[in-house]
Amino acid sequence: MKKAKRCSVFMLCAAVSLSLAACGPKESSSAKSSSKGSELVVWEDKEKSNGIKDAVAAFEKEHDVKVKVVEKPYAKQIEDLRMDGPAGTGPDVLTMPGDQIGTAVTEGLLKELHVKKDVQSLYTDASIQSQMVDQKLYGLPKAVETTVLFYNKDLISEKELPKTLEEWYDYSKKTADGSKFGFLALFDQIYYAESVMSGYGGYIFGKAKDGSYNPSDIGINNEGAVKGAALIQKFYKDGLFPAGIIGEQGINVLESLFTEGKAAAIISGPWNVEAFSKAGINYGITKLPKLENGKNMSSFIGVKSYNVSAFSKNAELAQELAVFLANEKNSKTRYEETKEVPAVKSLANDPAIMKSEAARAVTEQSRFSEPTPNIPEMNEIWTPADSALQTVATGKADPKQALDQAAETAKGQIKVKHSGK
Repeated sequence: MKKAKRCSVFMLCAAVSLSLAACGPKESSSAKSSSKGSELVVWEDKEKSNGIKDAVAAFEKEHDVKVKVVEKPYAKQIEDLRMDGPAGTGPDVLTMPGDQIGTAVTEGLLKELHVKKDVQSLYTDASIQSQMVDQKLYGLPKAVETTVLFYNKDLISEKELPKTLEEWYDYSKKTADGSKFGFLALFDQIYYAESVMSGYGGYIFGKAKDGSYNPSDIGINNEGAVKGAALIQKFYKDGLFPAGIIGEQGINVLESLFTEGKAAAIISGPWNVEAFSKAGINYGITKLPKLENGKNMSSFIGVKSYNVSAFSKNAELAQELAVFLANEKNSKTRYEETKEVPAVKSLANDPAIMKSEAARAVTEQSRFSEPTPNIPEMNEIWTPADSALQTVATGKADPKQALDQAAETAKGQIKVKHSGK
């Protein structure tokens, strides 16, 4: 996944919460006999079904049921569920980005899960939090991802890496010449810019005492957010970022510059590990740098999850399958096949996983990160915030003016679209 937001940021970790033990709620013998001969349908992510092949076979044998696995792009599964669920052709279990949970629950598309606390505690706090709506659980985490720093070892060694974003600015000022660049990031998008803005005190939504998001408290234009945006603007204003990485095609330009050896370092995610490897880039991966105030740059934690469709005719059995697929043993097996960082706490220091530089970076970055807000109101933040940041990047507006307008627009849209909840 490219963004937890729209694909919603390969989500590896939010803290690489790795956890869930291999067992879930036990069935009674009568429940087992009633499930005999049933068929469950699982919607798995594209090119990821090999990761659950053995688990599915084991579940089929234990429960005497048939499990059909269908691959679909995970970020679009909710769109298909809206049509296929009511028609009776949808899945029993699906996988989706954590930031879509709130909208899906509001639309009545997901079944609440009744899973014991000791099972929930197997996962990192951030990953489980992404599955909660109004203190109710609607999924179990399967994988986490965060943005990380990729650097070209042929251009800069690990020992030479600047420690702070401000030091990266200085490095870029010495190396950028219009065709080659130092550090690059898609800071014209809130998904990436929040890493800077939050480090100075900005935030998307404030939180209530119980940890739930308060959509009436928007912090994308507070003093800290404006300070962060001003720092971001310097990279563009001083020619350290090419004009081509602004807007819809920005991600393609940024990735091309890195794979062509024309950028020393970029902010991206584990979703690009395979692509960069195939491009033959001698790259390293590490957590994001610190800011001058001593705080580490943050990032959104993307969480992939297993969820049960509200339209499932075998919801109890579907929940058992979701629990089974997400348990510790099967999470580790899935990692070995897919390289997606699991969300199970006990796997955070597993040698087989930690030997991966990408997994280590995601795990470490997760310590400084938070889940992408999963409430429906988040849908009203993306576009105005991105538009504001693009005017900041192009110098068409100062940060305060642009972010004030974005916050005002978001509040208006939230009032119109969500006040009736």
